[in-house]
Amino acid sequence: MTSPRELDLVLLGATGFTGGLTADYLAEHAPAGLRWAIAGRDRTRLEAVRDRLAADRPALADLPLVVADSSDPDSLAELAGATRAVVTTVGPYQQHGEPLVAACAAAGTDYLDLTGEPEFVDEMYVAHHATAVASGARLVHACGFDSIPHDLGALFTVAQLPSGVPITVRGVVRSNATFSGGTLHSAVNAMGRARESRKAAAARRRLESRAGGRSSRAVAGKPHRDPVLGYWLLPLPTIDPAVVARSGAALPGYGPDFRYSHYVGTKTLRFAVGGAVGVGGLVLAAQVPPLRRVILGRVDQGSGPNQERRDRSWFTADFVGEAAGEQVHTRVSGGDPGYTETAKMLAESALCLLLDDNPRTSGQVTTAQAMGENLLFRLRRAGMRFEVVSD
Repeated sequence: MTSPRELDLVLLGATGFTGGLTADYLAEHAPAGLRWAIAGRDRTRLEAVRDRLAADRPALADLPLVVADSSDPDSLAELAGATRAVVTTVGPYQQHGEPLVAACAAAGTDYLDLTGEPEFVDEMYVAHHATAVASGARLVHACGFDSIPHDLGALFTVAQLPSGVPITVRGVVRSNATFSGGTLHSAVNAMGRARESRKAAAARRRLESRAGGRSSRAVAGKPHRDPVLGYWLLPLPTIDPAVVARSGAALPGYGPDFRYSHYVGTKTLRFAVGGAVGVGGLVLAAQVPPLRRVILGRVDQGSGPNQERRDRSWFTADFVGEAAGEQVHTRVSGGDPGYTETAKMLAESALCLLLDDNPRTSGQVTTAQAMGENLLFRLRRAGMRFEVVSD
């Protein structure tokens, strides 16, 4: 890990809820010799995080602290120039994210985040992809529950199917967990910016190169009962299908014609109808600024469930892949998706990007494109399950 830079990894947002969990994970799992630091706006709060980490691991009493603010581009440029990679949990990213992306792209510094905001990701591609390609920086968005289980789950599923032929995959997610405050804020803000999101997507399409001779698309499915899984399925309009489709476009192993559709699954029709009504109501409310402010005012961005609630939480993401007359059912599963597993996925993504022998990439890339099998191996070793299901 020789580098002329002072640090290997900086975690920005360590004083927040998810950032604190990510710091905990790094404190336990970062290899000896990794030069890492925590960063945020308030040095006193950073010192409190360091004291908490050092209580169990005295060697972290000297963990470096970096004072940086998403509203201060100079501090972010200094941060990006001092490290090989930056992980940020500071969202909503549409409001706070671009200055750090710009700093990392310019400095040739790898960047990882937890965003599930399609508009932000598309705007960052338009504004900073070319700069990152030139500098060698890898900009890897959506390194948490959005969208690693789905991106790597599709990668794992495709590997079980015949190669060189058209492939279709549908992903179905289920969980008993609660949304994080940050996720709710990001989702509601994104719902209220549908027009801006379409504009950002169109601008990206005009710039993005096509997979020569190949096709990879996300397909909006319809509500139905899945004959393989037995669940009632509702289309899930998250960032995940777009991420999976971009991996399919970047990786020839997805075949000449790849299609992916994304759903939430429920056991009964009653729950499916109730979920559709609830999501529809939230989308409508997000279009009205006073209602949007009321919804967001009820949940703190930095809030999260206690350890006991997280310990009871779980998720599954089932995939049904079909190619050349063959069908396979796979599953990705783990614990609490929005916090415990998200912190694990983000931290392991950073360690993988820094330490493993990954494909040579630069610019804005997906987790499957940038790390693929290496990250899948790490997450399996860390307790997440990727398996073929025998129905």
